[in-house]
Amino acid sequence: MPDIHVSAAVIVDEAGRVLVVRKQGTSMFMQPGGKPEAGESAAQTLIRELHEELGLELDEDDLQPLGSFVSAAANEPGHRVVAEAFATSVDPRAVTVQAELAELRWITPDDIATLPLAPLSLEHLLPIAWPASAG
Repeated sequence: MPDIHVSAAVIVDEAGRVLVVRKQGTSMFMQPGGKPEAGESAAQTLIRELHEELGLELDEDDLQPLGSFVSAAANEPGHRVVAEAFATSVDPRAVTVQAELAELRWITPDDIATLPLAPLSLEHLLPIAWPASAG
């Protein structure tokens, strides 16, 4: 099964909500982030992607490494996504939909049952954001 390498952000606001995004032409919501360009570290990839997709200005000191996670790819059947994940928190007013994004949502554990979420988000990243409500 081919691997798709990405960097992903678990972004939490002061209210404990987690930011998820949906790319244009897709139905699944997922953590923001994306694929690396040549020579980028995982953190550099994420900083660039968050700027392009959400207008955020972050640097590596703003990111807390969470580790590497593997799940089925949400939008590319037959592929696995291998994500280097990082946590950060931002003011929701600082975030705007840009680039290839169709929409963003700030979600709570109550939204999990009603929102189409990527396997990576459901299996790994949201349980990190909300450890008490996992399972």
